[in-house]
Amino acid sequence: MAFDFFMKGRAPEAPKDRLPPGQYLTKGWPVLHYGDVPRVQLSTWTFRVWGLVARPQEWTYEQFLALGHAAVTCDIHCVTRWSKFDNTFEGVPFRKVLEAVQPLPDARFVMVHAEHGFTTNVPLADLDRDDVLFAHKHNGAELTPEHGWPLRLVVPHLYFWKSAKWVRGLEFRAEDAPGFWESYGYHMRGDPWQEQRYWGD
Repeated sequence: MAFDFFMKGRAPEAPKDRLPPGQYLTKGWPVLHYGDVPRVQLSTWTFRVWGLVARPQEWTYEQFLALGHAAVTCDIHCVTRWSKFDNTFEGVPFRKVLEAVQPLPDARFVMVHAEHGFTTNVPLADLDRDDVLFAHKHNGAELTPEHGWPLRLVVPHLYFWKSAKWVRGLEFRAEDAPGFWESYGYHMRGDPWQEQRYWGD
């Protein structure tokens, strides 16, 4: 397990209406992940959607980015208790993917698949929002590989482990099931304002 922290100090006191309970504000952007940073070849990279959808899809990187573009400015909150304010992510809105694949009525959950077999589960209702996107840029620059380039999911209102790095696909499901960290005791949903960090929270 590799957890690399690149902290540049804590920021000044944060307004309580933006900082969830148990969190502290940081100026930097800590790097946390399990395993090695993958070596990605865009020439062979694909993004696949399957499961309970009317139109299963598989896109190249260029085709995926062509689905649409949006910029979202948001705060992010990590289950390890740091928060970072005013991040601007750019990428493909999640709703553009929904338009393309057309989820079936029974689809209520999504298993997000990423490099190295990593997964995380998210209710479809938490993904079908204006501020959820697949990002390739942060604050005007391409994401670094350590932060998820070439593509990471961004779900601002949930703890940031749900915003999977190096994302490669979506599996639409009728029933919920634990992803990687969830199977080790992390909460199935992960709402920072409810402090849903682990099972039983």
